[in-house]
Amino acid sequence: MRMVSKQMSPFNAFLMLCLITFWGSSFVVVKITLNEGLTPIAIATFRFLIASAMFLAVLLINKSVNRTCTLVVDKKDLPALLLLALTGVTFFFIIQYTGIEMANASIAAILVCLLSPILISVFSSWLLKEHLSGKQVLGIGIAFAGTFTVVAGGSLDLNGNNGFFLGTLILLSTPFLWAAYTVGGKAVMKKYSPLLVSAYVTILGGLCLLPFAVVENSLGRILTLTVQGWGQSFTWLLPVHCWAISSGFM
Repeated sequence: MRMVSKQMSPFNAFLMLCLITFWGSSFVVVKITLNEGLTPIAIATFRFLIASAMFLAVLLINKSVNRTCTLVVDKKDLPALLLLALTGVTFFFIIQYTGIEMANASIAAILVCLLSPILISVFSSWLLKEHLSGKQVLGIGIAFAGTFTVVAGGSLDLNGNNGFFLGTLILLSTPFLWAAYTVGGKAVMKKYSPLLVSAYVTILGGLCLLPFAVVENSLGRILTLTVQGWGQSFTWLLPVHCWAISSGFM
């Protein structure tokens, strides 16, 4: 199987630009919210409970408009969707936000946004037998070298900051989780619509976050957010999930 290059339309290019903007800004917003006293688990749980409600509302509206669409998946596919929810939402965001708290937003952005596509390409080639051209292999090598240089340049010079180094190590697991989620989701996407899969993953991932928040007893800290914190959170939170929902219809 070859990776076929397709010409991207201006509209899809615009959506990709929106994705990069929202995804890149999320690391900074999370760091700001952490500075207001929220825990990584509280932020992740709050985010995906809101996202779950948004997806559920859209599914119900879509069902009322189009009676032929289905909201139910086969029982045999639930374990696969649960695994996607754990790797792409629950564990991924707990680890990512913990890493941001211990290290910083820039290191998290580099590891997730740069290293994740590299691993996705490698796993797709290995597990799905998708062919990588020589140029793609060279690009992966250059990107990996650049990631190592940037991360090592900041983390190996500890200056007594063991938390930064540990946070960077924790963040190193997030690209593997995201790559597993992306590659694993390809098989499920062949059977169901992207919107339905995204909704199930988001809702299941949000529900799986709840026990962590209950044990930590941290969800109530959301009420302690300042007006500025609420404004910054929703300025980012609503557009990014509206984009995710709209992409499911494409």
